[in-house]
Amino acid sequence: MHILLVEPNVVQSRLYSQALKQAGHTVDHARSAQSAVHLADDNQPDVVVLELQLPRHNGVEFLYEFRSYPEWLHIPIIINSYIPASELAHAATLERELGVTGILYKPDTSLRDLCQAVEQAPR
Repeated sequence: MHILLVEPNVVQSRLYSQALKQAGHTVDHARSAQSAVHLADDNQPDVVVLELQLPRHNGVEFLYEFRSYPEWLHIPIIINSYIPASELAHAATLERELGVTGILYKPDTSLRDLCQAVEQAPR
């Protein structure tokens, strides 16, 4: 499976990429929303793993832009963020309208949990 990892933290992105690769996936890494759109355009992902706290454009803005492309409407998106779901005012909107299939809170999520969420993402 091809994963687009949108993570601004270099150390965390290396850890996540390594874990996902060990689980048998290929991974493209973007540190910003703009580079994520370019990477997805070059090589359409099967799943997107997204940190909401991004430089310049935040993750919610990325979601709206990403979902504006008809060919990307079916791609599952998993939020993996330091923002807990309970603090996301738009959590229901993210899931219902923007196709977010899961919301993970980084402090409570192991690398194994992340890989499992990716494996269980609907396709």
